[in-house]
Formats: sequence, C-alpha cells, structure tokens
Amino acid sequence: MTETTSLKEKWDLLVDKLSTQFAEGDVLNLDAIIYLIGVQELGQGERKFKKDEKVNLMHIAICKLLEPYGYYEFDFFDPDGWPHYKTVNELPNLKPGEQSVLMKESIVAYFEAIEFIK
Repeated sequence: MTETTSLKEKWDLLVDKLSTQFAEGDVLNLDAIIYLIGVQELGQGERKFKKDEKVNLMHIAICKLLEPYGYYEFDFFDPDGWPHYKTVNELPNLKPGEQSVLMKESIVAYFEAIEFIK
C-alpha cells in the first residue's frame, strides 16, 4: 500500500478499517469513533453501558485525544477504574468545521500511535 499523506486520505482509511471491524461495514461517524476510543481507554472490555456512562466514555476519549495538544492531562483512576483528566488549557472557540478537523487530526494521530493505521 502506498503511504497516505493527507488528513482526508488517512481519515477515509481509518473510517473504512474501523467500520469493517466494528460496524459490519456500516460507515461509522465521528461520534461513534470517539465512543470506541472511550471504550478502549476505559479498558474494561465489551459490555453494556448506561446512557450517562456513554457520555462519560466520549468525554474520556476527547480528553485523551486532546491531551497531546496540551488541553488536558491525565489525573487519576477512580475506584471503578475510570480515568479522570484535568483541564490544563481552555479549548479555544472553534467553528464547527475547525472542531471537526481538530478531532479528525487527533483521532488519526491516536490510531497511528497505536499502529492501527500507518
């Protein structure tokens, strides 16, 4: 396979690979991928999550994804094994399109770091 260089190429490759593995070919959206990262970061395996836990999983993922950018820092694990982060720098006010690009960049970097994609 040739090396992909653009964010769009890497994003499309990642979405295709994740969708095949986790959604039986249905195309996963940004929120679904963030949710998967939250489940991965929690590290408690596959199980049913309550609605509030799903929101917390997405928060965990966002904190983990934005940690390398200096917005969050890991703080501690609570007694139930859930990671907690503290805010280091406030997020800038971004337009929705800019938010999407930041999240896609951070997600691609996350999956490159764990060598899910190259």
